[in-house]
Amino acid sequence: MRKLTEYDYIIRPVITEKSQGFQELGKYVFEVHQNSNKMQIKKAIESLFNVKVSSVNMLKKPSKNKVFKGQKGRRPGFKKAIVSTVDKKRIELGGV
Repeated sequence: MRKLTEYDYIIRPVITEKSQGFQELGKYVFEVHQNSNKMQIKKAIESLFNVKVSSVNMLKKPSKNKVFKGQKGRRPGFKKAIVSTVDKKRIELGGV
């Protein structure tokens, strides 16, 4: 198994109404790799976006069984991180 880089730890930013409200407080939400931890996420965000991170909170969203038009399916689970920046520094998420 190869070693993960900071580009592998951060999958994508999560853009929702709630996460947009967090941005005013200097907090940003990212979907992250399942096997990552807080220190790896902190180092990845600091190196990719050139900001100082004050804290990282992580949560797991479990997968769910769903039924749509009689077809059974499964919605995948994921792990996300809420990253707080020092002094409410802005992270440019590229056209969002």
